[in-house]
Amino acid sequence: MEHIAVAQDNDVLVVAPATANLLASFAHGLADDFLTTLYLAFTGPVVLAPAMNTAMWQHPATQANLETLRRRGHRIIEPEDGFLACGTIGPGRLAEPERIASAVMAELRRRSDLEGETVLVTAGPTQEALDPVRYISNRSSGKMGYALAEAAAARGAKVILVSGPVHVQAPRGVAVIPVRTAREMRTAVFENLERATVVVKAAAVADFHLTEIPAQKVKKTAARLTLELDPTPDILAELGRKKGDRLLIGFAAETENLEREARRKLETKNCDMIVGNLVSDTSGFDADDNEVLLVLRTGESIAVPRASKRAIADRILDESLKLRLALHSAHER
Repeated sequence: MEHIAVAQDNDVLVVAPATANLLASFAHGLADDFLTTLYLAFTGPVVLAPAMNTAMWQHPATQANLETLRRRGHRIIEPEDGFLACGTIGPGRLAEPERIASAVMAELRRRSDLEGETVLVTAGPTQEALDPVRYISNRSSGKMGYALAEAAAARGAKVILVSGPVHVQAPRGVAVIPVRTAREMRTAVFENLERATVVVKAAAVADFHLTEIPAQKVKKTAARLTLELDPTPDILAELGRKKGDRLLIGFAAETENLEREARRKLETKNCDMIVGNLVSDTSGFDADDNEVLLVLRTGESIAVPRASKRAIADRILDESLKLRLALHSAHER
């Protein structure tokens, strides 16, 4: 089967030009010719250089298909403004060959830059029981942690994903350890810590749990109910004390004072990077995209504009590799 052989024998799939029809086929998994069938069989990085009429490029359907492909981690080389084959002038002109070649080489370098690393990722919420049928939790969907696990695996790392309860498909090639409570997550993390060279704590762990869990369902009454809650284990702080020479990346979801709170968390938890984001109805929890602030041990802060969570995941990994080199160089000096 030739499309399988070609998919297995090549390192990167590049389509230039990529038409509106092809983008739609890729986005929706249609496989009615050799190229679209090859795409479904291909597991490596994909680079797409669209080219089409301006109206077709700007059509909501095309933009929705592009967003779907970006979320899969594909690199989209935006078309340029210029004179088009249809006689009009505007965005839609195929990118120059140099831009395409540069993107391809970047994908090839990125494909193996985490080989030899074992990345331990936590994702999703935890659930703390109130009684046999109720629990405390939060709005975390796990999409950011799963995107990080998928991106790390695509770049050659061995990935261990400790996941709270989510409705996200497990990334290919990633070992998933399902947990429910903060205590279960702590146990899974420290049972696998010795194998890890990089730890990414993307999970939104519940901060409190019930002091004593009733054995039976609590019945609803007209009376007010008071709960006594104790703090859950601070997994990130404990990792900061025991991380050794591992790279430790934490997350901070805030509603105000993002940089100040992220920097405080970086210092108090002994992290190397904090990924901070302001949670709202349109970004952060349960959204497909995000915009984040990377606060680094070196003192630098990097604002990453809104993008798909998979694109954000790759940017986090890019900056973590640079950070490791910077910290190593500083240690040698």
